[in-house]
Amino acid sequence: MSIASITESIEYPESDGEPMGETDLHRDWMVRILEILRWRYRGQRVYIASDLLVYYEEGSASKFVVPDDFICLDCDPGRRRTFKTWVEKRVPDVVFEVTSNSSSRVDTVKKPVIYEQIGVKEYFIYDPTCDYLEPALQGYRMVDGYLKQIKPINGMLECETLQLGLRLIDQELEFFDLGTGEIALDAAQAEREAREAEREAKEAEREAKEIALAKNQELQQEIERLKKMLGES
Repeated sequence: MSIASITESIEYPESDGEPMGETDLHRDWMVRILEILRWRYRGQRVYIASDLLVYYEEGSASKFVVPDDFICLDCDPGRRRTFKTWVEKRVPDVVFEVTSNSSSRVDTVKKPVIYEQIGVKEYFIYDPTCDYLEPALQGYRMVDGYLKQIKPINGMLECETLQLGLRLIDQELEFFDLGTGEIALDAAQAEREAREAEREAKEAEREAKEIALAKNQELQQEIERLKKMLGES
């Protein structure tokens, strides 16, 4: 059997047997980051995934890593069962890990080595409990072939690849656009804000009509008063 045939016959599992997150809090944040990125890049040629096996060495089913969330720019957004770097001819551009008691060592020691090896541009770790990571938000950027820690600017980390800022507000992770300063929302938040903006616009329109009507009534009353004065004279 040829090497090519052996490689083609290798089975790449779709699960590593590990749970998606240690607690509801960690799972919620994994999903929230996923949804924020999906909304930001909706309709664009960008692939975004959560808890998906990324295989990075063809022919070896043991060479994989499972990011909590990752994004790959200029990449077909279609659904996948696994992400094979040699098939995609791409690697994740940015990875996000929501660390916990059971994963903190893996997230800070093992995974950075793999991400550095395969060429991930930026890597961010967030501890929503603030118990297992100090500081609770950390970032790394590829510089000369090595992932080097990103220095915070006024408590904020820049993700240059996505032009996003990351910061903690009352221990909660917040994303915002580096260009506009606008908070990055998920679809549900954006829909709520759109409804609220529509409600406020209708309320402002109603108030404007009431003010216009009141002014018109005042004007009519003044006209009638002047007519009466002229008639009496």
